Formats: sequence, structure tokens, C-alpha cells
Amino acid sequence: MTFSMPIDHSANDSQEAKKQESCGLEPTRSIAEAEVHTSLDDTRNGEFHRSFSPRKVHASIISLGSNIGSGVFIATGKALAQGGPANMVIAYFMVCSCVWAVLQSLSEMTIAFPVSGSYVDYVDRWVDPAVAFGAGFAEWIAWTAIVASEAQFFNILLQYWTADNFPPTATCKFSFSSFTIFLAIIIIIFVLPNRAFAWFEYVTSIIKIFLFLIIIALSLALVLGAGPQGRVHHGETWTELPAFLNGFSMSQIPLGFASCALLATWAVGDQVFIGVMAGETQSPRFSMAHATKLVPFRVNIVYMVSVVFITILVPSNDDRLLSGSGVAASPFVAAVQDAAIPGIASLLNAGMMCGVLGIAAEAVYLSSRVLRTMAHQKLIPERLARVDAQGRPRLALLITTIVAVILTYVQVTSGGANVLNWLLSITSASFFTNWMIISFTNWRFHCALKSQSDALFTEIYAWKSTLWPLAPSWLMVISVFLLVCCIFCGVVPPGSTGFSTSNFFQYTIGFWLIIVFTVGYKLIFGTPWRDPKTADCITGRRTLGTEEITQLDEYYKMSAWRRGFTYVQLW
Repeated sequence: MTFSMPIDHSANDSQEAKKQESCGLEPTRSIAEAEVHTSLDDTRNGEFHRSFSPRKVHASIISLGSNIGSGVFIATGKALAQGGPANMVIAYFMVCSCVWAVLQSLSEMTIAFPVSGSYVDYVDRWVDPAVAFGAGFAEWIAWTAIVASEAQFFNILLQYWTADNFPPTATCKFSFSSFTIFLAIIIIIFVLPNRAFAWFEYVTSIIKIFLFLIIIALSLALVLGAGPQGRVHHGETWTELPAFLNGFSMSQIPLGFASCALLATWAVGDQVFIGVMAGETQSPRFSMAHATKLVPFRVNIVYMVSVVFITILVPSNDDRLLSGSGVAASPFVAAVQDAAIPGIASLLNAGMMCGVLGIAAEAVYLSSRVLRTMAHQKLIPERLARVDAQGRPRLALLITTIVAVILTYVQVTSGGANVLNWLLSITSASFFTNWMIISFTNWRFHCALKSQSDALFTEIYAWKSTLWPLAPSWLMVISVFLLVCCIFCGVVPPGSTGFSTSNFFQYTIGFWLIIVFTVGYKLIFGTPWRDPKTADCITGRRTLGTEEITQLDEYYKMSAWRRGFTYVQLW
């Protein structure tokens, strides 16, 4: 372990620190007055390469396109079929509001301590190693399961062109399958140096951004009657069919709403990918601050506009929606088919396939980093933490990939629809349970700073959550509500005749994974509850260097419109 020397800012004594932006940046002092902490750089298991460059806007573009995949392109059809348009809009809006809360809570910690593995490290140092183990394991299995679920959706999109003539698995040893092609692409990305992943995510994110712009413009045109067989939509999908399917009254459990909320959680994602990525960005302070503004805007505006258009264009009883008895299809593609516009459906399908590949690559990246962080913290065998010369956690990647391949092919041997439902349930329940942990960890982080009289938030260009503790409080409230939704669906699933043990554990398995592994680890190893007075506020702490401060000085000298342009800059 090596210690980095404190940075001398005396040459910049005459500079006035720039006022922080209104999104929660604390008023700063002069650079000479900034509290400088000795930072501990723990590199005993190798170092990640900072492959995400702010100058090439890698982090900004990837954060803008992250988590845009099958959850929005396809699974929105299942939400519409199970809950109806009103349930779907309300549930997605509620979950989307959590994105702001997650990033506000996570960014405070990540900007100060930009470690790859993100909140699992923070839970260990400010809460309890047992909770870190439970949360980390659930996060790892949830994102590994996403690889398998994206493989299934990749197959669904491919079948649009091949009409079931291209099987998900090979029928003979010389034939290729959609699953095999999908997994081969993902594996090749991670065989290459880490920078290849950065560029792959950058390119697929740009494709997804433009795809969403096309979808929104096209949806507006379809609502107004575009297409050879198009017609003006007057909201008949809301008035002629039930706006609230499967309950939402005083006499019924709102199962339709609960189902939509869980699907929205899976579609929106837990957003910790951005925090994990910060550990490998060249300027976490710049990249995370950008992402904290950019991602909630993208989610709350772009997602919600798309969801509203879906509810107007496609009726909830359309048998093409991805439901238990329907034919799998994207609601966007279904709307284009209804208007008989040639070529557009194939264009959307191709773009969606890129989005699915991008999400799968994100999933492998994040889950391998979470596994590596757990090993680096010695929660599991430390050998898995080793990083090779190319900046890859090779063993963590290998294990993650093997499990992802097994989960992918299990969908064929055991029935794709049933396994897919289990994978989605593991993911969504793990996500909002970990949101609770992030919320609580953020509160403990503040307790540690206060107990140790740490002046973190008064340092030069410090970053503090807007209106703290609003973000972690809101996140905790909505996460508890989502847990209630999960239990509702587990007791009486939409479309089911009654309670069954299998259905209950299918919906709640992600929650039980965290509880069981946390309690088990606590009982076996007797881990200590972290005392705020002695909790680690030094290891991995990043003090801004002279070059980074100069870049931020130049950034805040820009006019407001020029700074705003950096949020949409693509290169």
C-alpha cells in the first residue's frame, strides 16, 4: 500500500473558488484554504485503468444511454398488458423519481471515494461487512441474470426477421444459435483491453440515444395519423379499455399497479453502473456531477414521454404484447406495423438489438466489478480481486461470464418464459432492496463525517446532495413501498387464481437473497457494526489535483448555455 503526498495548492492562493452549481454544490473557499487529506491508494491487487475520458465525453454519453435496453423496448408491453395505461404511467413515474434520489445519494460518496465497486465498498466501511456481502452478492447475481434475460430478448428481436427459423440454441454441432451469437459478442468485448468496452458502450449509447429520438418523433407522428393505414389516436386506449387493470380501488389489492412498479424497477435499473464506472473515469468529480443531472433528466423526460406514447398507441389487450399468453413483441414495433409504414420496424428492431447488447455488456462489467470489490475487501477469497495488465479483473470476469452462460442456456432446457420471469424477479427485487441499503449507507456516511468533524463538504469543488436528506429519505420511502408491491404480487400474482409458494418466492427471491446472505455472513464471521467515530473516511479518498482543479475552473468560467451544451455533446 502506498500513500500519495498532499497536493500543494499555494500557487493558486489568489484564485477564488467558483461557486457551485445550484444542484447541491457547496459554496467553496479559496484553494489554499481547502482541507487536504492524505489519500490511501490501495493497489495490492492491481489497478483499473481510467478508460472513460471526460475529454472524449465517454462517461457523459454512456450515462445518457445506460440502462436503455429491453426493459423499455420490450418489457413495457408486459407492464401495459398487466396494469393498463394509468397504472403504467403512475408506476413508471414513481420509479423514475428514484433515479434522482439514487444518484444524489450515491454521488456524494462516489465523488469523494471513486472506487470501482462503488456502494458495496461504502456499505462495508460505514455500515457492516455482512450487509456489504449480502448487498454485493444480490447485486452480482441480479446483473448476471440480466445478461441471461437480455439474451432471451435478443432472440425475440431476432425472430422478428427470421420467423422462428433461427433457434435460440443450435440444433446440430455446426449450426449457430441466437444465444451463441449473443454470448460470443459479449465475450469478445471483454477479451479485448478495457478500452474496447468503453468504446463499445460509447457507440451503443449513441445508437440508443438517436433511437429514442426517432421513437419519440415517430410516436408523435403515429398519434397524429401518419402511415398508409394510420389513424388519429384520440385516447381510446384509455377510455374504451380499463385505465386501471387488475385493481386499484378500495375493494381490491392494486396488483396491476404493483406489477407495473416492479417491471418499471427492472426497466429503469438501479443506476449503480454509473457509480461503479466512476472508479475508472479520469475525472470522477466532473463525470459523476454531470451524470447526476443528466441521467434523471433522461429517465424522467425521455422514458416518461415514451411510456405515455405507448399507452396511447397500443391497447392493453393487444395479443402481441409480452404477456403470459401473448406473442413477444415490442410495443413500438407493433405501433409501426399497425400504421403499415415500411422499413421503420426493421430499423427500430436493429437499434433495439444494439441496445440489448449494450445492456448485456454493462451487466457483465458491473457484476464483475462488484465481485472484484467483494474480494478486494476480503468478503470472499481475495484471489478474485486481481486485476491484469489490461485493467480487467480476469477471474471475476471469468466467473461472471460462466454463470451468465449457464443462466442463458437454462432458459432453453427449463422453459424460457418461466425462467425469464424468475430472472426478472431476482433483478427487480434486488434493485429496490439495494436502494434501501444505499439510502441507509448515505445517512451513515453523513454520521461518520459529523462524528469525525470531517470538513469534506467544505473542500474545493466539494459536491453535496441537493436538499439533503431529501434524496435518501425519498429513496427509502419508495423502496419500502416497492417491497409492499413485491409482497402483493407474491401473494396473489396478476392473472393467478390464488397463493402458491412458487409464485411468492419468484417475486420476493431478490429480497430474501440479501436477507439470508447478510444474516448468514453475520452469524458465521461475527462482523462488527461500524462505529461512525472510527469508520474509514480516508481509504480511497480522492483529493482534486492541480490539473483537475484547473479544468473545473475553466468549466465554471463558461457561460450557462455553453455548460449546458456539454450535457448533450456527443464527441
